[in-house]
Amino acid sequence: MKAIDMHVHIPRQPGLPDSHMESTLRKYFSVEDNYATIESMASMYRKLDMMALLLSIDSETITGEIPDSNDYISSIVQEYPDVFIAFAAIDPWKGNNALEELERSVLELGLKGLKLHPVQQAFFPNDERIYPLYEKCSALSVPVLFHTGMAASGTGTPGGGGLKLKYSAPIPGMDDVAADFPDLKIILAHPGWPWIDEQIAVALHKPNVFIDLSGWMPRYIPKNLIEESVTRLNEKILFGSDYPFITPERWINDWDRLDIPNISKDLEKNIFLNNALKIFEDLSEDV
Repeated sequence: MKAIDMHVHIPRQPGLPDSHMESTLRKYFSVEDNYATIESMASMYRKLDMMALLLSIDSETITGEIPDSNDYISSIVQEYPDVFIAFAAIDPWKGNNALEELERSVLELGLKGLKLHPVQQAFFPNDERIYPLYEKCSALSVPVLFHTGMAASGTGTPGGGGLKLKYSAPIPGMDDVAADFPDLKIILAHPGWPWIDEQIAVALHKPNVFIDLSGWMPRYIPKNLIEESVTRLNEKILFGSDYPFITPERWINDWDRLDIPNISKDLEKNIFLNNALKIFEDLSEDV
């Protein structure tokens, strides 16, 4: 296995209405309405000798959208276990139901972590009403992924679709969580513009914090984050594409064209594979 793509979106669950939030993402990235099929996605990742982390969002309380079910997410992994792993989509405002669904998703469905989107779900990560979710993740020994920085969801719609970017700042929100749950592995998803320096600081300061580079073509990722990815943060940075909005092949081709001083195959292997294996200790590069 050459890599694990740490940020991949799934096609909408059959039978559910189209997601307005997802349609704004497609418009932002100039991606057509239709995803590839799950089968063709699996074939693509096999040809690339990669695994992929599948993600969805449950923001029903805030947006009113019916979420993809965790059973649906799990069914994809069960059909293609050599290619896909996945995180549970949990609405943090659903109280005890959220806790029960997280536990069921991990223990019964085999999902490997929790995906949260502070902007789309309208919560500050350090809101202590959300802390029981982190406690449950810690008890289950699974990581949590936070969307970080500017959100493509709602971009260009009146009022940004009512979504507020303040929720996705790494400091104090995610930094507080990392301090209060030092054994919880935390992924800050995407280069967290306009808070790149804060994001770097949190990952440097907190051993349990990682950053994925998804959602940005490498040529546009701020230079300081690229530099950190091959120096002080080399063991904390994760490859991710944000498929289907950016394909892994496009992302890697763009990465390969960067002029990065002091880059080496070993440093790149950390970004593309080794750091992800630290998060998923039950996987190996021989998968």
